[in-house]
Amino acid sequence: MKIKKLENQIREKKSFLCIGLDIDLDRIPSHLKGEQDPIFSFAKEIIDSTNKFAVAYKPNIAFFEAQGLSGWESLEKIINYLNSEYPEIFTIADAKRGDIGNTSNMYAKAFFQNLKFDSITISPYMGKDSVEPFLSFDNKYVFLLTLTSNSGSEDFQLKEISDTSNKLYEEVILKSKEWKNSNNIMYVVGAKNVKEISRIRKLVPNSYLLIPGVGAQGGSLKDICENGLDNGLKLLVNSSRSIIYSSSGEDYAEKAMLAAAKLQEEMEKYIIDKGLVL
Repeated sequence: MKIKKLENQIREKKSFLCIGLDIDLDRIPSHLKGEQDPIFSFAKEIIDSTNKFAVAYKPNIAFFEAQGLSGWESLEKIINYLNSEYPEIFTIADAKRGDIGNTSNMYAKAFFQNLKFDSITISPYMGKDSVEPFLSFDNKYVFLLTLTSNSGSEDFQLKEISDTSNKLYEEVILKSKEWKNSNNIMYVVGAKNVKEISRIRKLVPNSYLLIPGVGAQGGSLKDICENGLDNGLKLLVNSSRSIIYSSSGEDYAEKAMLAAAKLQEEMEKYIIDKGLVL
């Protein structure tokens, strides 16, 4: 089962690093732009140079969709490469889907059956019948957008529900636990929501938290670990731009490796300090 492989990877590598593949064609090194598929070439070298430190990769689907058919073909090549060369590594389609049931079922088939991702990010706004189709696939997982770090997150996510005194994001978590196959649900929490990470960990002590925002977005790995790292090591911390764009020159893969290694080293320190690895 892939989730067991993820658990083993975290313990073996002493890392919970997820690398976001937010690949902007305008930002990749110029020497790659003459390649037949510069996006794939860039991603392949990033993956090959950082996989010793990462336990998951998260392609941001919008960056591929923006390139039209060629972008989708690049995405297919990237996920096929990950699944064939690094089958132990967990894959996340950062697609943020969520629609009525039959449409969600088609999205699930696209990402789980055709592309063979292990998981996908989902917006829970439309409720259980928009999420449960994704939960009907064996050994596939859903990351619910729970509490994000963008400025507009306060518009809805932090609003208090009058009859429960819970915040809306808390209601999303509690309700999601009632859905069919809810044990396959994981939760996305922005890195800057330090106090809330501790609260969410208590609400879902046995679920993985995916925490984006470390690096270019300014999230603190130390604060995340203090509030979200527990005995289960069910934590994935994502860093994208600060790793994959460490250099715009021909040494981009080496610099990405060094950036990933630095984060892994810091993660290992927090794991050991908490006494979480035997």
